[in-house]
Amino acid sequence: MSSPRRFLQEVARDAMRERGFEPDFSPAAQAQVAELEQKAPTVNAPSQDRRDLRNLIWCSIDNDDSRDLDQLSVAQTTAQGDTKILVAIADVDSLVHRDTPLDQHAAHNTTSVYTGAQIFPMLPEQLSTGLTSLNEHEDRNAIVIEYVVHKDGTLGEANVYQALVRNQAKLAYPSLGAWLEGEGPMPPGIAEVQDLETNLRQQDVAAQALKKRRHEMGALTLRTIEARPVFEDDTLRDLAEQQVNRATELIEDLMVASNGVVARFLSDRGFSSLRRVVRVPQKWPRIVDLAAQHGYRLPDDPDASALEEWLLRQRAEDPQHFPDLSLSVVKLLGRGEYVVERPGETATGHFGLAVQDYTHSTAPNRRFPDLVAQRIIKAALQPHSPDPPHSPYTDAELGAIAERCTEREDAANKVERLVRKAAAAVLLQDRIGQRFDAIVTGASEKGTWVRIKRPPVEGRLERGYEGLEVGDRVRVKLVHTDPARGFIDFSRS
Repeated sequence: MSSPRRFLQEVARDAMRERGFEPDFSPAAQAQVAELEQKAPTVNAPSQDRRDLRNLIWCSIDNDDSRDLDQLSVAQTTAQGDTKILVAIADVDSLVHRDTPLDQHAAHNTTSVYTGAQIFPMLPEQLSTGLTSLNEHEDRNAIVIEYVVHKDGTLGEANVYQALVRNQAKLAYPSLGAWLEGEGPMPPGIAEVQDLETNLRQQDVAAQALKKRRHEMGALTLRTIEARPVFEDDTLRDLAEQQVNRATELIEDLMVASNGVVARFLSDRGFSSLRRVVRVPQKWPRIVDLAAQHGYRLPDDPDASALEEWLLRQRAEDPQHFPDLSLSVVKLLGRGEYVVERPGETATGHFGLAVQDYTHSTAPNRRFPDLVAQRIIKAALQPHSPDPPHSPYTDAELGAIAERCTEREDAANKVERLVRKAAAAVLLQDRIGQRFDAIVTGASEKGTWVRIKRPPVEGRLERGYEGLEVGDRVRVKLVHTDPARGFIDFSRS
């Protein structure tokens, strides 16, 4: 075997091709990038339609190693004492025009694929981490989503418009989260920007209010374990769990609110849009059975508030195994999907987030639906009188995009999961015969799957799976690994 990193990169590239992705950019797309890099300036001047907000203390909050920065945020205090949140989204459309080679690549893959061993960006890094990234201390075009957060977490006045922004500080989830929770020092980037400390705490308070309100409305408290390979040079050392803290929650809650604002903004202006939905779960009876195993009775009909009450109770009573329970519930809820919502229609909603109006619009460097949303936003911002509004996409085109993006997201998840399993197989290949505690994560005619805790990875249960259901706990023995195919096989111990 070549070095673990190179081996996993080869696995990733093969998986990308097998799942119908294009891992490399076409010569035409590369030529378009080269032409864009030669053009200057890339930033539009402030105008009547584009506000100059470069003086605000914008900051980005993302992973330590993230370079494709899609959003910035800042808080202001209103005359009534509420908090106004402004979220700036990278204006990718200003450089990646529709039906160009770069757009065609993005429309084909529809998403960046993060395998740990290698990132396959939806857009070339010269753009996604350069010209269209909201990089620190650089002027950028942006779409700004603005909304008022009342103290009870409800939303007030909202608006969407174009602006010119400047990232004042690039912050990372781990250090910022530790500081917000009182468990670590202030990240250096905060002290270097006047009033940023106070502003971040104001953003945090607003985000916590938004979160509290959503959960009162039935948003689900779930914590699943996501792991990625950790390398030391080219040597694979571990699979590290992605940590959740106040900083990750801050961004999640601000983005959920932002996406709701965009969905309503487009609907109010008579534009069809792509919505992100999680339907009422068809496997609710199995969720009821799972709750009953823990001594809790859920209603016979799907009820997000009742499910949230049980989840909170389980998190408090058994925090160690809550990720296992969360994984079981996520599997039974079913996947999210993209659908088209036309003006005047009743939104399907997002069962897990307890929001009725929800789109994806805050990550146009990484997801094609967000780039599509950005183009529709720009059309909605154009003056239309006396003509009716005109969208850059027909409903039929949006329907095809929705179907494609849903299918590609599922394929991307499978690629990422395969590489994680290949990495785990590499780590476990010398541990054949060892026993592990596991939880059943899948049980169907296609097979039964379990997840062990360390390293946090799924494998197929080859023997002893009779009668098992999602959520059951079992003791398993590792019997076989095949890193090249990402196979990890267990038998019931």
